[in-house]
Amino acid sequence: MKSKKYSQLNPGQKYQISALLKAGHTNVFIAQQLNVHRSTIGRELKRNSNSYNHYLPVLAQQFSDDRKNDKAHYCSFTDEMKSFIQNKMLQAQWSPEQIKGYCNANGISMVSHEWIYQYVYQNMKQGGTLYKQLRTQQKRRKKRTHRKDKRGLIPNWISIHQRPKEVAEKLRFGDWEVDLIEGNNHNSFAVTLVERKSQFALIIKSPDKQADTIQTKIINALAPYKELVHTITSDNGKEFAGHQYIAQKLNADYYFADPYNSWQRGLNEYTNKLFRQYLPKKTNLNHFDTQYFVDITNRLNTRPRKLLNFKTPLQVFLNNFKPN
Repeated sequence: MKSKKYSQLNPGQKYQISALLKAGHTNVFIAQQLNVHRSTIGRELKRNSNSYNHYLPVLAQQFSDDRKNDKAHYCSFTDEMKSFIQNKMLQAQWSPEQIKGYCNANGISMVSHEWIYQYVYQNMKQGGTLYKQLRTQQKRRKKRTHRKDKRGLIPNWISIHQRPKEVAEKLRFGDWEVDLIEGNNHNSFAVTLVERKSQFALIIKSPDKQADTIQTKIINALAPYKELVHTITSDNGKEFAGHQYIAQKLNADYYFADPYNSWQRGLNEYTNKLFRQYLPKKTNLNHFDTQYFVDITNRLNTRPRKLLNFKTPLQVFLNNFKPN
């Protein structure tokens, strides 16, 4: 039989390969069905399978496209790149996408974020720890419909639906979301705040979750940025019962999300997840000193964000905050 030359496979053929592999067929049989040489199949599987040796057509096509794009401005995966990746992931907990986006925005040569992921998984196989810095999905909270709406416990409660539309659309700076996170056994606490447009975040340790304590923590945290505090939005926890005093001191409007609708404060929920990378659930928050909270705040605020065109929250916030 006359051998066939190696040829590029199109997306449809990649799906055929995936289906035939799942059916248990050999490389030789697959090559015959696609009318290509068996070495074409072998090379395709070797080059375009993921780190677990799984062949996924969509990912395979992405790998192929990345290589084509790289040819126009070819750069090998250098030791300098690997060192940069390790430094940003281990020291600053940047994600592969943040690393690639930052490099693109600053003219730094770097492989695609997919290749960075593959490098991380290869590092894991070799006993490395880079994979521990990857974001993990939190379990979704179940809607506890059997619980009563406790909105009436908070006096002069103002609904999020009365909040100006420019807040939801992030048309201005100065709209904040606030929440309380708890440590193990519900005996250690921290207040988290995030500015919606810049994603600038703060976290403040609290000795308890009494309303008067929490109101003081929020006021002290936002007082330095008082000129850039227009609204504050929280959930319906009784710890936020001092909302009127907070609003008065900061000259801001205070709103409450609907009960059991955490998505209405989605940025706050996401930011809490990022803080949890350093303050895992079931951890006693009292074991960490104030400086540790300052340090993790700085880490989050100096990470480049995709939604900010890979600028950092701190850069964006300071560009819009002009203290007197």
